Order: sequence, then structure tokens, then C-alpha cells
Amino acid sequence: MSKVTVVGAGNVGATCANVLAFKEIADEVVMLDVKEGVSEGKALDMIQTATLLGFDSKIVGCTNDYAQTANSDVVVITSGIPRKPGMTREELIGVNAGIVKTVADNILKYSPNAIIVVVSNPMDTMTYLALKATGLPKNKVIGMGGALDSSRFKCYLSKALDVNPTEVEGMVIGGHGDTTMIPLTRFANYKGRAVADLLSKEALDKVVADTMVGGATLTGLLGTSAWYAPGAAAAYLVESIIHNQKKIIPCCAFLEGEYGQEDICIGVPCLIGKNGIEAVVDYKLNAEEAALFEKSAAAVRKTNSVLKEINVL
Repeated sequence: MSKVTVVGAGNVGATCANVLAFKEIADEVVMLDVKEGVSEGKALDMIQTATLLGFDSKIVGCTNDYAQTANSDVVVITSGIPRKPGMTREELIGVNAGIVKTVADNILKYSPNAIIVVVSNPMDTMTYLALKATGLPKNKVIGMGGALDSSRFKCYLSKALDVNPTEVEGMVIGGHGDTTMIPLTRFANYKGRAVADLLSKEALDKVVADTMVGGATLTGLLGTSAWYAPGAAAAYLVESIIHNQKKIIPCCAFLEGEYGQEDICIGVPCLIGKNGIEAVVDYKLNAEEAALFEKSAAAVRKTNSVLKEINVL
């Protein structure tokens, strides 16, 4: 029996829980929120779709009752305030750092063996905080960002190519931020054909630019952070863990020399299975890509430094 807890029943958390249940990724899905009745109401709403959509997963909603989360295999942390128009992910750090640390501590009281997936922004820094604050082994704390950014990259590639998005391969590494992510155009392909051979440089540059502001574009349109793709991206990552799928997914991982970096959580290709991050996969970056990665890492470190300034770490 597999059990997944989603902390935070807002748009992203509820979407993640819904995908986990609908696809029967977990036998039991628990949603926990601090706001009275929200997770209970959304869980009940989801349960009422079971006979319409034909799934058997159990869904439980609770208000701040961490005992309900006991023995979870994976815990997804989405809690924190969402990004508002004009607000950077970095500006969220003061509020969300305290929330993420408290949640992680409470989760481990009841599920000491859980793998933690961090969605809360700024995600690279929140992943680093969760790892350092809990003392968990590095394979058990994963940031979701790269899975979402890569999905957006493939979306924009498919639009430019006018092809089925499920047949496009593309990967985004680096920090989960509008200026720090790195869409790897050199490795992008459509059914084995290099995208660089199928699109003009101008078209490919536009895809990269659109990908990098993908989150901000949606925030501007919606007036709040996106939720369908972020929620699905978290569920996609959880599925590879619960079902031991051994997928290579770009995610935020703690590096100890890989890609030339130490003591940082940042997006890199990872082999994801039942043990969480089972390997960091080396894609042999060229000089231009390595320079961009170094620049991205420096930006993430700058955000991480705020954790010490506000005495969270």
C-alpha cells in the first residue's frame, strides 16, 4: 500500500493530489492544510469524482493533523504564499522559509522514512533548506522545478514545430527562476531529429525566451501562480518514485562535485526511482552551457545566503 501526503491544499497542492488519485499513483492520498475545512472540502469534492472517472485511490483531507500523514512514502510540500504579479520567487523567501522548515519537521515526526518533494518557492533555496534543516540523506530531498520547466520547454517546442508535444524531448537544468533556468537546446529533439535542424535560430531563441518566462507569463495572465502544470509535474515526479520507474527527470538535487558544484541544490538530470534521487546523470555540458550553469549556481547561492541572514539556517 503506497501513501503520499500533499502539504498545502491550494491550487498546486490540490491539483497534485487530484492527479495522484485519478492516475492511481498512490493507494492513499492525504491533503493537509492550515486553513480549516479547505483540504477536507477539496478531498470530498475529489472523492465524488471517483465513480465518474473510475479510480480507486483513497483521498483524505485534514487540517494541521500531521498524525493523518503517518507512514507516508512520499511527501510533497507545496505550502507557502504564491507568487503575485510583479513578484519574484526570491521575494517569497522570508515568508516561505519558516513555513517549509516547520512542515518538514512535523512530517518527519510521523514519516521518518519519507522522501520529500519540494514545490514551494523559491524552490532551489527551499529544497536546500529542507535538506539542511532535516538532516535527511541527499537522495531523499528533491526539488520539483526542472520537471515543470522541461514540460514548458517541450510545450513551446511543440508549438514552434506544430507537432504532438508528447513526441518532443527537451530538458531544462539550472535554477528554477526566470533568469537562471537553462533550456538545453543542443539535446532537444523531435522523434530523434535535432530541433536545431528543424527550427531557425530565431525560432529556437524565442522558444528559449518563452520557456524562461513561462511562469511569469502565466502569473501575468492569471493574477497568481500557475497550478495545472506545477501540480502535474510534482505528481509525475512522485510517480517515478512510487512505481520505481527509473525515469531521468531534471530536478533540484544536492550536488557534491557533480557539474562542478558543491553544497548547493540546483536543477540537474536525475535518475528517479524508489530511493528518490538514485543518480545524478552527467550530460557533458559544452563550454557555453557550463558557463550558464555556473552563472545560474551563483544566483542560487545568492538567494541561499538570505537563509543565514534571516537566521533560518
